[in-house]
Amino acid sequence: MATAEKRGDLEHVVFILVKSEKSRRQGKVYMDYNATTPLEPEVIQAMTEAMWEAWGNPSSPYSAGRKAKDIINAARESLAKMIGGKPQDIIFTSGGTESNNLVIHSVVKHFHANQTSKGHTGGHHSPVKGAKPHFITSSVEHDSIRLPLEHLVEEQVAAVTFVPVSKVSGQAEVDDILTAVRPTTRLVTIMLANNETGIVMPVPEISQRIKALNQERVAAGLPPILVHTDAAQALGKQRVDVEDLGVDFLTIVGHKFYGPRIGALYIRGLGEFTPLYPMLFGGGQERNFRPGTENTPMIAGLGKAAELVTQNCEAYEAHMRDVRDYLEERLEAEFGQKRIHLNSQFPGTQRLPNTCNFSIRGPRLQGHVVLAQCRVLMASVGAACHSDHGDQPSPVLLSYGVPFDVARNALRLSVGRSTTRAEVDLVVQDLKQAVAQLEDQA
Repeated sequence: MATAEKRGDLEHVVFILVKSEKSRRQGKVYMDYNATTPLEPEVIQAMTEAMWEAWGNPSSPYSAGRKAKDIINAARESLAKMIGGKPQDIIFTSGGTESNNLVIHSVVKHFHANQTSKGHTGGHHSPVKGAKPHFITSSVEHDSIRLPLEHLVEEQVAAVTFVPVSKVSGQAEVDDILTAVRPTTRLVTIMLANNETGIVMPVPEISQRIKALNQERVAAGLPPILVHTDAAQALGKQRVDVEDLGVDFLTIVGHKFYGPRIGALYIRGLGEFTPLYPMLFGGGQERNFRPGTENTPMIAGLGKAAELVTQNCEAYEAHMRDVRDYLEERLEAEFGQKRIHLNSQFPGTQRLPNTCNFSIRGPRLQGHVVLAQCRVLMASVGAACHSDHGDQPSPVLLSYGVPFDVARNALRLSVGRSTTRAEVDLVVQDLKQAVAQLEDQA
């Protein structure tokens, strides 16, 4: 097929997909962008082009294979630019869950490699024989951090400290994290922004303090502590720079910033300064750290999504903050400040520009019940992976100190790049109608 004809077909495909998405949501307002985002048209086009033109195996020498390899390299560069890192420090993965598990797996493997290396590695003496690696994390992490760590504890492979978040700031406090450090501590993993409340964690301060502590540890013959952050919710909503954050690992999740459902992992000085141990073994792709024939179309889409974030992040952030603030103003105006409890507002604490977690006070207004009564709003009561918890309140909100009855009524509304004030008005009226109906049934 001629290139011009192919381009025309691609544009037609993108037009049909975008039109289909709009018609599918006709009469509805989607406010669950923290759960997942639709693909940007440019992302769909990049993926479709890759399917047409780069179908070859990226390890093959012929043109379709070389084209695929070029696309993968370009996407790696786009991701690195988005986070202020280096392309050689990016590894593609299937998504955030794999990236997070890969970090935890690598730290355990590195600990035991040091244990069996005659008592030292690079001048760092190993702890006593039989010791377990110690991890520090927060009480509000995503399940892809919490569950693998809990599994390691159950298997008696590692020790973990879950630091509670402050009920004043909503954050995992730096002093609490430093207090939890042990000689066997190997990793601090704190999410960059919470998926339910949008609270932004003090990751730069954590990294700075750990870096200073590491100097003392090295002098004492102890290995340094590594720092990881899951940046799934923050990317595309605020500027994310690995140099500012000071982290050793950073998790990237495509479907949170209008890309496809794959991900990547940033590793500072991969293989030189920061260890990474593969969980899979195969054909040697991704420098053997994550083997398997690369998913070129998905990687092409991820690269394009990252490119759009780099170009437009400030505009995205400003728009979402304006719409989110308007949403909270309208909620308080319609229901009254005493009746609306904004669960994610902590004075002096930064939060994502798009996230509004709130409760409407009332005995029959559990979050999932209110949502079931809504005709327009598409949203959630919290993390999508907890959608089967019924009327049980979110453990995350309880950790933040939200009272049980208030937490049970919680709704998480997360706006997107295209959400409008007019849609906010529709949603608030929809919530008013739902609440009125439920209270009439009392």
